[in-house]
Amino acid sequence: MPPGKTERHPGVGVAILAKAPLAGFAKTRLIPRLGAEGAAGLQRWLLQRTVTTALSAGIGPVTLWCAPDTAHPDFALCRAFGPLALCRQPDGDLGDRMLAALAETTTPAGTLVIGTDCPALTPALLRLAANTLAGHDAVVVPAEDGGYVLIGMRQAAPRVFDAVDWSTGHVMAQTRARLAEMDWRWQEFAPLWDVDRGEDLERLNACFPASLDKASA
Repeated sequence: MPPGKTERHPGVGVAILAKAPLAGFAKTRLIPRLGAEGAAGLQRWLLQRTVTTALSAGIGPVTLWCAPDTAHPDFALCRAFGPLALCRQPDGDLGDRMLAALAETTTPAGTLVIGTDCPALTPALLRLAANTLAGHDAVVVPAEDGGYVLIGMRQAAPRVFDAVDWSTGHVMAQTRARLAEMDWRWQEFAPLWDVDRGEDLERLNACFPASLDKASA
């Protein structure tokens, strides 16, 4: 950062969409490689890493949107990491749930929505996204698989999530089209990898060996 220039932390909220680390419910596409209990253990590690990352960014209030509800003890344990609100994810597809998180938790400066699948997200990147949102309608961090790992908006906009083919490689392209149709000004950052498929586990193990230790615990 140039001398004399300070970062702005404009009170941007962070909404985390997370599944409870329940065997057979979380990271189901990884069950063939890890087993149901191993996949749940990995989800527990991802959940804790994501919450600590969001809180460490220090950009604004953090809300954990929980599925199937807020009752799982791992959600309550995350409150030991810092100030954290818990909300139940509503019914509906991923777009419905992200829209609800944006509508309920949006601060005047906007909200960033993330999941728990991207351990490569850092506090510094969240701060950069929050600062960028001050001059844009939206900010997006694409995923290498064609989706995205972060979307931020200054105000909730249902059109962005309408008729999107979730969990496919078309999500980011369709989102760009929606933003362009709305004549919004947005900023994209370099794509990041996430953990969705068996082939992602090799990179996860190389970057974060402790993650798979949790999966085998």
